[in-house]
Amino acid sequence: MSKHKPRHLWAPHASLLALFILGGQPLQAAAPEDTLAPKHKVVIQVSTDDPRTQQLALNNALNLQKDLGMDNVAIEVVAYGQGLTLYTSGSPETLRVPGLAQQNIVFSACGNTVQNLTQQRGQAPTLVQGVRVVPAGVSRIVELQEQGYSYIRP
Repeated sequence: MSKHKPRHLWAPHASLLALFILGGQPLQAAAPEDTLAPKHKVVIQVSTDDPRTQQLALNNALNLQKDLGMDNVAIEVVAYGQGLTLYTSGSPETLRVPGLAQQNIVFSACGNTVQNLTQQRGQAPTLVQGVRVVPAGVSRIVELQEQGYSYIRP
């Protein structure tokens, strides 16, 4: 008599049997639906100091919130290069940023641009309230697109 416990011949193939019975669908734990996550995600690029383009970018963000619902859309505006003036110039567009940041629109400034301006001018640019600095604007856009964000460049 063998000292080993008896093995069932089908045991090693149980997962294959289950897969066949389920019509080729692997077993997965049911994930609860994340009802808090927004249905839509959008990144808006600003890389120009043209006031009309900057105004259009902010209007796009607001119109998306109005059309899709504030809780249904995540919006991030990423500014780099000459577009950083959206966060620094004191223009009518710049003055809108703090209020829009309070409406769940994320504003990101390119750290590379901030660093370059600091070296050129001898002091860091002053960013309006509600703006955060990311390491690189272009990289941030890529990261967001990889997370499923739709890309808009006005």
